Amino acid sequence: MYDVIVVGARAAGSPTAMLFARAGYRVLLLDRIRHPRDTLSTLYIHQPGVAHLKRWGVLDAVAATGCPPLDHARHQVKDVVLEGCSWPADGVTAAYAPRRYLLDRILTDEAVASGAEFREQSTVDELVFEEGRVAGVRYRSGRQQFEERARLVVGADGMRSKVAELAGARTELEDPMLTCAYYSFWSGIDTGFEVYESTRRWAGFVPTNDGLTLVGTYFPMADYDRVRADARTAYLENISAISPVLADRMAGATQEDRLFGTGDQRNFFRRAAGPGWALVGDAGHHKDSLTGKGITDAFRQATALVESVGDGLRDGPGLDKSLRRYGERRDDLVMDGYRDTLAAAELRPGRRLPLMRAIVDDAQMTARFFSTISGVLPSNELMTPELRERVGA
Repeated sequence: MYDVIVVGARAAGSPTAMLFARAGYRVLLLDRIRHPRDTLSTLYIHQPGVAHLKRWGVLDAVAATGCPPLDHARHQVKDVVLEGCSWPADGVTAAYAPRRYLLDRILTDEAVASGAEFREQSTVDELVFEEGRVAGVRYRSGRQQFEERARLVVGADGMRSKVAELAGARTELEDPMLTCAYYSFWSGIDTGFEVYESTRRWAGFVPTNDGLTLVGTYFPMADYDRVRADARTAYLENISAISPVLADRMAGATQEDRLFGTGDQRNFFRRAAGPGWALVGDAGHHKDSLTGKGITDAFRQATALVESVGDGLRDGPGLDKSLRRYGERRDDLVMDGYRDTLAAAELRPGRRLPLMRAIVDDAQMTARFFSTISGVLPSNELMTPELRERVGA
């Protein structure tokens, strides 16, 4: 009955459903929860991700939620402070950090407006197989059971993806977990996007909706048992240890929500696609949230899948080739950010200090530095011959 069934209606699944629907395909979008609902997230959308929102025609809706444009960043490692912004991505100069219950609803509504059929509170239990290919799903909603068929089933159902499990998507690369994270939302903090690092410690300020700021802290994974035993104390002590100035700013602020946390930040690549199925977002690839690349990468994967498939769903024999092409593109798109994230999540920022000291008074090189963080510039292009000479590399 359908060309595509997408399982999961968040930052990866809803854009995938939207783009397939805009390409003229009949799309069913399923999600096990009732929308809108929040989820663990750093919220941050780098400039390349915001450029996707602009191209899709939903950036105005995101901006209308009241989350401020983030066009200035402060990055401090020990005593070195860099301030500036990434280069634009397709004319977009600002990042955004909307609350997820707002962003996910905007994306889901746009998928429906584009022609996708959306069914929430629908839990997938099985995949339907025909002649060795995935050909649909069996799911339940309330007490009712349903079976729907499609030429392509897309798993966008997160790090613990049921679709990946049922399809037998093997893990092709996995690295150890490096950090655990805790965050909450605070009012009364006058801030932009700010990151503070010292050895074995990390803290960040991310302005979001309703005048609130997400204040996040990261710890080495080896400290997880100690941290979770008294998470709030560890959270505040981490901020104080990084910077007494930060602690003073927090003292005058009000915590407006509970403390959220996780010690399950896996780093892996699963096989991206197979006969009749594909994975997007955290279902196929997950990494530590410290660099805030997850939402942007989800947008890029959704676009890559739909572009790779093209007319492939109308040309049955061409679909498998299209899905193999998507897998190659997926890895090319996110591998650079994956390696950068693992390096940052080691929480040993002293390695970057010579570089940061060399560019602290150079606005152009500082912008180049922030552009590698946003993903506008590949990280292997940061070091120009002049900069190598400065740092003695």
